[in-house]
Amino acid sequence: MQPVVITCGTRCGRRPARPRAARHEPCCCSALMRTIGRSASSLAVSLVAVLGGVLVGCIETDATVPGGEGASPAVTTGLDDDFAAAGAARGVPADLLEAIGHVETRWQMVSSDGEHDGQAGAHGVMALGGDRLAAAAALAEVDQADARTIAAVNIDAAAALLADAARRAQVAADAPLDAWAPAVAIYSGIDDEEARADYLRAVWAVLVSGAREVAESGEVVAELTARRDVTSRVGDGAGGQVAGPDYASALWRASPNFSSRPSARVAMVIIHTCEGNYAGCWGWLRNSASGVSAHYVVNESGSEVTQLVREASKAWHIAATYQCSRNSSVECGKNGTSSNNFTIGIEHGGFASQSSFPTGQIEASAKLVCDITRDQGIARDRNHIVGHGQLQPNNRVDPGPNWPWSHYIERVRALCGDGGGTTPTPGGEVIIVDSNNANNDAAKGRVELTGTWSSSNSIAGYYGSGYWYATSAEVSAPATFWFYAAAAGTRTIDAWWAASSNRASAVPFIAYDAAGREVGRATKNQTTQGSQWVSLGTWNFTAGWNKVVVSRWTTPGKMVIADAIRVR
Repeated sequence: MQPVVITCGTRCGRRPARPRAARHEPCCCSALMRTIGRSASSLAVSLVAVLGGVLVGCIETDATVPGGEGASPAVTTGLDDDFAAAGAARGVPADLLEAIGHVETRWQMVSSDGEHDGQAGAHGVMALGGDRLAAAAALAEVDQADARTIAAVNIDAAAALLADAARRAQVAADAPLDAWAPAVAIYSGIDDEEARADYLRAVWAVLVSGAREVAESGEVVAELTARRDVTSRVGDGAGGQVAGPDYASALWRASPNFSSRPSARVAMVIIHTCEGNYAGCWGWLRNSASGVSAHYVVNESGSEVTQLVREASKAWHIAATYQCSRNSSVECGKNGTSSNNFTIGIEHGGFASQSSFPTGQIEASAKLVCDITRDQGIARDRNHIVGHGQLQPNNRVDPGPNWPWSHYIERVRALCGDGGGTTPTPGGEVIIVDSNNANNDAAKGRVELTGTWSSSNSIAGYYGSGYWYATSAEVSAPATFWFYAAAAGTRTIDAWWAASSNRASAVPFIAYDAAGREVGRATKNQTTQGSQWVSLGTWNFTAGWNKVVVSRWTTPGKMVIADAIRVR
């Protein structure tokens, strides 16, 4: 079925100037996306209906976060005005509110029913859920459904909740930012005293350093300028911490929620998302009342890892018996036994519904998994490093569709010396340019699209969080992977794609130097050699911004894939 194109009068994620009373009205694209459970950031969307109720969804036909069918990009741009308006209306510091939002979600519109039994869900930029969502909506006098799904309403409700916390803590509206710490502690809803102090450290770290998040489209999600009038809380309450017993780079925060393993060896690592912020996550996992735990928690930036349970013990992180049919018929002898018996669980600050994961977090997690697999003798592949939702699909989806599995496994292998990865070769840096600009270092590489390309992750084996695809045709409408070379020299270019029978068998890849001169080209069959780096050629590039173009100009009627390139 051909897509039906519906064009909006306004660009989603950017509200036109209008009176405050009307600010919460969504543009038509956003309203459509909420109706079917997706979000949008582009002017044109395609509504695709797959018969039989298999899928109703939207695929953006403009630049968006690769994720494709089933993914839920969670980015709304231009939030600074919403924070400012909410702060002014509720009498709370807008910068403080914005810093809290960054700690909670990195300013993404998340939606979660919770990772653990007894844990409230989390929704919107401010991750409001459960009783906190109900209280915030009541204080702001807004509908709970709007507070869950509309960014401006969600931020306003959180501001009302923060104002109530300030009232309870007897903090004046015009008090210096440092004086607001007691109010933020109440606002956090975290019971564990040490975890609450960790939450405050994280919020104040954002205030001190500032923050900026940019959407795949290049639009600014929000930007917080560093505040020089606040005092860093680094070190507050952090004394006396010891290294993890199994991973020296971790902090040991012992949880009482564990039991003895049976005699079977540890065979797998399970990747989870906290469905919340890091401090609240590890604080809950070591609460005896929670009845849950994990071996490790990795924070959002990758700057800190907490160990809660020794690897030799059984943590309580998955509520599913093992079925090898969910894991490519691997380890079938374990069928019917608790997955906790033979696995190590790693939680990650963040949400399964977020559009991307920070590079630092992925790298820190990969280092941890390398250490675990090396110590425990676990195979470093996708059947032994698995997602929570893969083994417990009835009610869990984490780490979500945008976890960069291919890149992640590659980094684990590279860090353990198995080859692959982005370890620099002698004489130069290796640069990987992904199809999702959120995964790229903007100073080193980016992807640009011309014409109509759609995002997807429906075919396994992609790099990062998804790929772009377009129908082959005699048109000049390529996907362009730019990379920056600090100096002229010879570079080898590799490409990655998710192979399938509907792909074009002669896809042109054309390389240009910084002056725009063609330096080489190759033609590759994308029906084969998927899920690996395939060499295109070794060519001479000049200093500056060079590029590799993926052309659609080949035999019509097939799919051309733009996934990732590697420069080495």
